[in-house]
Amino acid sequence: MAGGWSKDGDVQQQIDDSVQDELERARRALPRGESARHCHECDEPIPEARRRAVPGVRLCLDCQAERDRRGGPSAGFNRRGSKDSQLR
Repeated sequence: MAGGWSKDGDVQQQIDDSVQDELERARRALPRGESARHCHECDEPIPEARRRAVPGVRLCLDCQAERDRRGGPSAGFNRRGSKDSQLR
């Protein structure tokens, strides 16, 4: 059911577009290339198993976990742009 000037299925299209955008953002954040032998933040050796499992890795597991905690969830993008959704 659409409301206002929107067509049927527009809300689902907004959801699909938001999911696609987040997937693309996550893919861009994946490391590429040859893995580092030492962590770029703490200079500790990165285990061979981690280097094989995550191609292009630059951080040890502890530093990566800390970076992930600091990063937090993505704020997202308000595709709908309605007054109600902006007030939340």
